[in-house]
Amino acid sequence: MRSQPVTAKVLNGNEIARQIRSEIAANVAAFRQSTGTAPKLAAVLVGGDPASHVYVEHKRRGCQQVGMESELVLLPSETSMTELLRTMDRLNHDAAVHGILVQLPLPKHLPVETVLDAIDPAKDVDCFHPQNVGLLWQGRPTFLPCTPHGVMQILYRSSLPTNGRNVCILGRSEIVGKPLAALLMQKDGPFGPEYANATVTIVHSKSRAVEEFTRNADIVVAAIGQPRFLKRDWVRPGAIVIDVGINRIPSSNGAANDKLVGDADFDQLVDHVAAITPVPGGVGPLTVTMLLANTLAAARVAWRSLLGAENA
Repeated sequence: MRSQPVTAKVLNGNEIARQIRSEIAANVAAFRQSTGTAPKLAAVLVGGDPASHVYVEHKRRGCQQVGMESELVLLPSETSMTELLRTMDRLNHDAAVHGILVQLPLPKHLPVETVLDAIDPAKDVDCFHPQNVGLLWQGRPTFLPCTPHGVMQILYRSSLPTNGRNVCILGRSEIVGKPLAALLMQKDGPFGPEYANATVTIVHSKSRAVEEFTRNADIVVAAIGQPRFLKRDWVRPGAIVIDVGINRIPSSNGAANDKLVGDADFDQLVDHVAAITPVPGGVGPLTVTMLLANTLAAARVAWRSLLGAENA
């Protein structure tokens, strides 16, 4: 029997991202005025993957919008590990560069973990370095991982607290599932105890009876990489759904462009849940925004270190 339809609050990630970018821009302007230095993000792109070029361009535009500088390091797909590590070392020692990201995926002959581990943790604005991951789990992060931080911003700025609530995360990736769980289960966090202290369950490809866990959740985060995976009858009425998935499927009306859909079936859920993020326009805009926030944070840390060294 279908539940009584409700009017879901569609959580506008574009609007939240605009608000945060306005705040970042003001802080960048103040930082530049007080230090004479512009925060700078360097992106390393190996190969010609079209989607990767699009993502890097989004990040470059984001830097421009908030008054930051950016550098794109383009390397051919046949770049050797030695050449790539030499590039990483140059960026690590470049005082003008405050944040470094390596755009994934890399060509198959380049081991991802080795490359990410080569980034200076103080410039690891994606929060992938094991030192930063460990600090996150201990509850004393230098940076917050971008997509999980975006999820938390949506919850915080939409007044959807997590304290004492059951949260089910679909997916255990190093980029979303695991770090988001680490943020949610802390006693306190960057937004205070009301946006921490959750009871977190992670389900994944080997989990049995996934729907039993999702139906018991107050908040379901879909980050499993399968289009429209989360259905109406897997979610209790009045729950909150945060959809992190971005999937391309053929357009149903015969249009040339593919359609973007999430990991949750938005059309089935929008009159069933209390709040839901759309795809596109939900979590996605926050990911690049939080990358910009981390770059500013890295620039501030670098400047304090420089002042400390000069006064030593």
